[in-house]
Amino acid sequence: MYNSEEFAGCFSGLFGRKTRIRRNNFGSSGIVTSSKDEPPAENTPFSERSDAKEHKIDCFNPCCDFSYASTDSWWSHDDALPAYTPGIVNPRTDDVSTTIDTTLDSLSSQLRDLSLKIHSHPELNFNERYAHDLLTDFMSRQGFKVTRHYLGLDTAWRAEYARGKGGRVIGINSEMDALKGIGHACGHNLIAISGVGVAIALKAALDTQTHASGKIILLGTPAEENGGGKIILLEKGAYGEMDVCLMQVSPRTRTRTLYQRGFYDRNAIHRGGIFRSAHAGAAPWEGTNALDAAFLAYSSVSVLRQQIKPDHRVHGVVEGKDWQANVIPDYAKMRWLARAPTSKDLAALVERVQNCLRAGAVATGCTMEMKVEPPYFDLHQNPALSASFVIILQYILRGIHSSIFITTLAGQCFADVVGSRYGVVTTTNGSTASTDFGNISYALPSLHPLFAIPTEPNGGNHTAAFAKAAKTEAAHEATMIVTKALALTGYRVLSDSDFFHKVRTTFEGKH
Repeated sequence: MYNSEEFAGCFSGLFGRKTRIRRNNFGSSGIVTSSKDEPPAENTPFSERSDAKEHKIDCFNPCCDFSYASTDSWWSHDDALPAYTPGIVNPRTDDVSTTIDTTLDSLSSQLRDLSLKIHSHPELNFNERYAHDLLTDFMSRQGFKVTRHYLGLDTAWRAEYARGKGGRVIGINSEMDALKGIGHACGHNLIAISGVGVAIALKAALDTQTHASGKIILLGTPAEENGGGKIILLEKGAYGEMDVCLMQVSPRTRTRTLYQRGFYDRNAIHRGGIFRSAHAGAAPWEGTNALDAAFLAYSSVSVLRQQIKPDHRVHGVVEGKDWQANVIPDYAKMRWLARAPTSKDLAALVERVQNCLRAGAVATGCTMEMKVEPPYFDLHQNPALSASFVIILQYILRGIHSSIFITTLAGQCFADVVGSRYGVVTTTNGSTASTDFGNISYALPSLHPLFAIPTEPNGGNHTAAFAKAAKTEAAHEATMIVTKALALTGYRVLSDSDFFHKVRTTFEGKH
């Protein structure tokens, strides 16, 4: 649970519970008096007085919300005010929020058009050429300096805008790739337009604030599903200039749900080999059966699952080449993904999976080639960014819906506040999914909130039903809400030095 004094405004007094003694019949000094007895000495503590027992009532009284108790149990007028720290009290009180709202509202139809075009042209990792051209052309028209085919990656791109001298640099990501056979079943068409929307809204905010300075960098990042495009860009220096990086993703199916949580570490393992073919009927002993090797490896991993921890995951597929029933298969290829909560756990799990693959090759006399891709690290949500984002989102959602479900790393202290004030239910469930943005979160302060879109039953991520849902108006509406909150959070990074100091401090403390 976070220290309440770390957060600004009236929320800071709400982030902790406090038990007070109820005081009735307040006199001018705030001391309880009685018509039958002499008033006690003014410096007598209330808890030591003879009448304290009959008046003692424990209750929770937040400093700015009096809905928890009747008026006679409110804080006394001579009580000390709650601690206050400089910062944003209401992140929507100035014209920056109006600028961001109106900018995104005016862009909504254009962003929806981009989303539907990307959705109708699904492209696999490192082949997102249609999305690359569509988005770079759009960002050029919005006044951004655009670099196509960024850092040697054919479908990566960069759009930047700077205003003033110096200032901080806010980074944003737009993903574009789809899944083989089922299209945009992870909603990357929505993630793409969200990044675009955040960047344009921040540009508008900087342009309307004469005192503001800063830089916006939007990266078009290929190959999130397979290939680790962000990891490659990170190694090439694409994130080196950024102070903070933001993006969103649409992972779940419960309407109007927001998740802010960690992802798992992930390793991709490729196993393949070239073996000797033979006639399956006439001389099978002359061949080495690659399919047998793959089958034994697959079975070994299946048996291994019984012995791994409940929060570990292993899954894979078998691929062949021109297989026929009457020919001993001379080649087989497998692709495996291993996931675990931490890097240490992942390393141990990967070694056990590799041993299963080696065993299949040894048992059948086959030759094996193995390739292990760079791992996707677990995701570290920056606590200060996370807490600020959720507070901002609440201001946006006030009046939109009375029952919003939010999962946040800000912890139960925030749950107490939003639960009472907004009717928000807060949980802290984890995720066994993985993303290459996890590697970014190790390199610099990052925020990666997840939001839900409505789908049909059992239509979660990486299903055809989710791909269908990702093009609906409801999905677009949810995307725009979170985009506004991300833009406001990003502007706070650019404009509030005290807040940015907290962001850096929480990042450095975790690393």
